[in-house]
Amino acid sequence: MASTNSWTLELESKVSAPRKFRACVMDWHTLAPKLAPHVIDNAHHVEGDGGTGTVRHYNCGSAVPFNTMKKKVEFLDVDKCECKYTIECDGVETSTWNIKMKPTANGGSVAKVECTSKGVQANDMMLKAKESAAEMFKSVEAYLIANPNAYN
Repeated sequence: MASTNSWTLELESKVSAPRKFRACVMDWHTLAPKLAPHVIDNAHHVEGDGGTGTVRHYNCGSAVPFNTMKKKVEFLDVDKCECKYTIECDGVETSTWNIKMKPTANGGSVAKVECTSKGVQANDMMLKAKESAAEMFKSVEAYLIANPNAYN
């Protein structure tokens, strides 16, 4: 019988919520191969207009325990910096992700990521997914700080 596991990650950032959301969520398919080629080799658009229902295909790098990943946007509210998507790894639905970015008083943001994974190997995948999410948000923050005009 398959197990279900979940985790929550909260990360503070010096970057505003809308800017971080655009980079991490709306344009991750473009940024990932540049910022984390060991995680994502390349990505391409499969269907949709970028909003709810959009599907993107990712070819994974050597740091990931699977070859391909498909991400489908289930919910998207750009104004509130919130989204939900499902992920398939090598053709098997493995997880659901909820991401919310909230502004902070100092002009930065807090990203809250909730992930629920399913599958026999969920424990190993959960740890790697959480580590990858933290790395992704930190690498995007560093990129945005180094490129202050990006995603304004």
